Amino acid sequence: MSFTYHRTIRFSDTDAAGVVYFANVLSICHEAYEYSLAASGIELLSFFSNPAVVIPIIHASVDFLRPMVCGDAIVIRLTPQRLNENKFEITYEIVAASSEQLLAKAMTRHVCIEPTTRNKLQLPDEIVEWLYS
Repeated sequence: MSFTYHRTIRFSDTDAAGVVYFANVLSICHEAYEYSLAASGIELLSFFSNPAVVIPIIHASVDFLRPMVCGDAIVIRLTPQRLNENKFEITYEIVAASSEQLLAKAMTRHVCIEPTTRNKLQLPDEIVEWLYS
């Protein structure tokens, strides 16, 4: 499965130097992740407030290749990949909408757990469907 999300860099995304603040890149990636879940039919409120299953991010990384500034139109291409029965990883490519120039690359790794015991669980069917849709 691959998903494309279009966005414009906002002033609130930037730091005092006028470029996207490093942590906001992950926030933008997570925004794209949420939109991809919704586009596949997953109801976000119930997904993120499920008392029996949570899927936290256990690892994240970002490589910054070019600066992004307020007003830049960007495209985030995300590609999830199942790692095993309880983990998946999402790779993100952030490109300039006008030139397709690669601006940043990111990755998040997620694990499915039971929230009280923190024991690993199998990925829910809706996530497995999302991974392969």
